[in-house]
Amino acid sequence: MGRRLDADSLLNQLKKTPTLDPLYIVSGDEPLLVIESCDALRAAASLAGYRERVSLTLDARSDWSAVIGATQNVSLFGDRRLVDLSIPAGKPGKTGAETLLKLAAMAQAQSLIDTTVMISLPRLDKTTRSSKWAQGLLEAATSIEVSSIARAALPRWIGQRLARQDQQLDQATLEWMSDKVEGNLLAAHQEVQKLGLLYPPGRISGTDVERAVLNVARYDVFGLRDAMLAGDAARALTMLSGLRAEGEALPLVLWAVGDEVRILARLAGSQAAGHDLGSEMRRQRVFGPREQLLRQTLGRLAPQTWPAAVQHAHDIDRLIKGLKVAGRLDDPWEELGRLILRIALVKKPVRPRPA
Repeated sequence: MGRRLDADSLLNQLKKTPTLDPLYIVSGDEPLLVIESCDALRAAASLAGYRERVSLTLDARSDWSAVIGATQNVSLFGDRRLVDLSIPAGKPGKTGAETLLKLAAMAQAQSLIDTTVMISLPRLDKTTRSSKWAQGLLEAATSIEVSSIARAALPRWIGQRLARQDQQLDQATLEWMSDKVEGNLLAAHQEVQKLGLLYPPGRISGTDVERAVLNVARYDVFGLRDAMLAGDAARALTMLSGLRAEGEALPLVLWAVGDEVRILARLAGSQAAGHDLGSEMRRQRVFGPREQLLRQTLGRLAPQTWPAAVQHAHDIDRLIKGLKVAGRLDDPWEELGRLILRIALVKKPVRPRPA
């Protein structure tokens, strides 16, 4: 029953038919593309009459009984239900693994009546993919594996995104634009959206693109990210306040900060496991001055910082979507400031008192 699709194939299929499969897995390391795939499934579910949505964020310590309960509780009005599961760390633990295998068995037995389950995960590495729970899910689910966009493929990707807006650029300008965003998919996405707001459909000149791309705000999300990594808490909070005042989209700011937190969590985990940090940096596509910043950040924060920071970023995403999160502030901007402080604050060493 299991089958695999890439993100584009998923979008094309959803355009052709509103029928959903009982179980989906969305995994990958590009937050923008993972979010877009999950949003496409949510939108398709809404169009197909799935009026209820249960959203759960889970890890190895969570109460996994709520998952099976969410698939069994029948609505009084007979509505279809989307069960939206997120496992940010990709580690469900023993109880979670058993629950995921039960979901896989239910999907294969076609016992998920009027219910579709969507599970979002980080990229499944070789070890995780060979685990019993992952194998069970892959055999039962429709799996959407979101691939990273290599630097060489970025001009084509930008061109395709512009084509959705009925806009075109020549190849030289696409290459120039890819260089300016330094291979960063989020930055490329922002610039494509900006061109859609500034210019009408049709071919855009290289001069107009340069003017738009170089005309950046006084504060930018990547400057915020670098201030956070450098441990400059005051500057990071000033930039966050500036981005808010300038009307920057909060999801984009969170992507920039949250993506860095997830990368740091992977690097810390790899380092703790005794793997070569430089090799892992290459795998995570970290180069140049940014590599030094990440090394400094890992050196001044304890390894146990990162799982909590990843969960914090996910909680902020839920706040942005209007969901309440226990123990968090209602204002997602304020909560994002707290996450930035978690990473940026440098703890001063305790000096011994004079005798």
